[in-house]
Amino acid sequence: MPSTEFERITVHRLQVPLTVPYRLAFGPVEFYDTIIAEITARDGRSGLGEATVLTGYTEETIEDSWRVAREVASEIARLGRGAVRSRLDALAKSHPFTATAFGTALEMLEASPFLEVRDRTPVALVGMLNATGERARREEFERLLAAGYRTVKLKVGFDVERDLEHVRAVQALARGKAAIRIDANQGYSSGQGVAFVRALDPAGIELFEQPCPAGDWDAHLTVARAAAVPLMLDESIYGLADIERAAERKAATYVKVKLMKLGTMHALAGAIERIRSLGMRPVLGNGVACDLGCWMEGCVAARHIDNAGEMNGFLKARRALLTEPLEFHDGAMWLKPGFAPRLDPERLEAFLVDSVTCPARTVVGAAGASGGSP
Repeated sequence: MPSTEFERITVHRLQVPLTVPYRLAFGPVEFYDTIIAEITARDGRSGLGEATVLTGYTEETIEDSWRVAREVASEIARLGRGAVRSRLDALAKSHPFTATAFGTALEMLEASPFLEVRDRTPVALVGMLNATGERARREEFERLLAAGYRTVKLKVGFDVERDLEHVRAVQALARGKAAIRIDANQGYSSGQGVAFVRALDPAGIELFEQPCPAGDWDAHLTVARAAAVPLMLDESIYGLADIERAAERKAATYVKVKLMKLGTMHALAGAIERIRSLGMRPVLGNGVACDLGCWMEGCVAARHIDNAGEMNGFLKARRALLTEPLEFHDGAMWLKPGFAPRLDPERLEAFLVDSVTCPARTVVGAAGASGGSP
C-alpha cells in the first residue's frame, strides 16, 4: 500500500441553525447544511475546510455531497499530497463545493500564504437589510448604519411591484449614507427583470445581482441591455470558463465569486485577477457559509478585493463552529495575526449529523456515525 504523509482524514456533516431564516427568492433558509473536512498530518498539524451546500447556489445536494465526501476522504487518506491534488482537481469539475472542503483543508495544512495576516486588518462587509414595512425597515437600516455598514443589500425577485416599493423606501433611507446592492437570486423571468430595471431609479444603486436563472444567459442579457444600473452575475459563475463567457458576451459589470465554487484559495485569487484583466469588477463572498469559510474568504479579500465583501454568512449562524469567534465590529470582519482556527468540540457535537474518520490505512466510522465505511 502506498505510503502517506497523513495520519487521518475526518469529515463531519453538520446542520447549523440560523438566528432567523435567511430569505431568498427560492425559499427561506433556516439552517446551513455543512461539511467540514479535517486533514491531520503525522506530525500533528491539521487543516480545516468547509463546504456549505445550498441547492440553488449549486447543483450539488447535501446527501450526494456527503456520500462523495466520505468516499473521497477514504481514498485520499491513502495518497501522497501530489496525488491528492490531482484527485481534488478532478472532483472540482463535478462537485466544486465538496472539493473545496478538502482543497482548503490541504492549503491550511500547508500554511498557505493566503492565510498569513501580519497586521490587524479590516475587511468591510455588506449588511443585509431584510425587514419589510416602514417602521421595521427604518429601524433595521439605522441598526446597520450604527454597526458601521456602508453598503446594504436587499433581496428582491418575489413580486416586481412590491420589490420596487421596497427598493424605493430603502433608497430614501440610504441617500448619502450607504450604497445599495440588489439581489434577485434568479427570481425573475426576463420580462419581469426588464420591467423591474426600467422602473428602477438608479440613484445610490451600486449593482443589481443575478436577475434570471443561472443557465439562462439570454434572459440575463435582455435585462442587462435594458438596465441603467450595473449588473452582477453570481449563480451563473463557477469557474474561469463562465468568467470568460461573461466578458465575451458583455453580460456584467461585476462578477461575484465564492471560494466554495473554485476549490482552493489559490484558484479563487486567480479567478479574481482574471475578472479584472477582462475589464470587469470582482466581488467576493458567501452569505451562506459558516465562520471557517468566511474567514478564508476574508483572508483572500484582504489581498485582492476593494469593495464590501459578502462573506457575512457567519453572522447569520446561531453559534460559531470555531473556539475563537471571528471578530466583527465597525461594519467589518477583523483579521488577526496568528489566528489559528480550531473546531469547538461542544458546538460540533451540538450540530453533528454524522462523522467519519479515515486513518491512513483503514476506514473507521466515528462513534455514533450512521455511515461507517463508505
